Amino acid sequence: MPKQLDPAILEMALIGYAEQRREIENAIAAIRSQMGKRSTPITTDGAKAKRTLSVAARKRIASAQKKRWKEFHQQKAEAQTPAAAPKRKMSPARKAALVANLAKARAAKAEKKAAAAAG
Repeated sequence: MPKQLDPAILEMALIGYAEQRREIENAIAAIRSQMGKRSTPITTDGAKAKRTLSVAARKRIASAQKKRWKEFHQQKAEAQTPAAAPKRKMSPARKAALVANLAKARAAKAEKKAAAAAG
């Protein structure tokens, strides 16, 4: 039967293993930095250290992003603006033919309606 361990002992073991893990991760980060790879160091509470940007760097990034969005919106507006195509005009002969067809269709509809009313 396994021996029951005191929770305090288990907690101390976890703290010790966590510390060993941080030391190993920091050693790995140091080796990677020597190899030219970038790695974020681990802080004492186990979280990765945050990198901070200077105010000038944030302003440069913000202005570059605004410039990109401005160009994007300009290109989108240009793409949506239709080219000024000349308006097509109908010839007088074609217009007369359409008017004649419309009059013919109206007469046929009136005749059909009259036939339905009579019958």
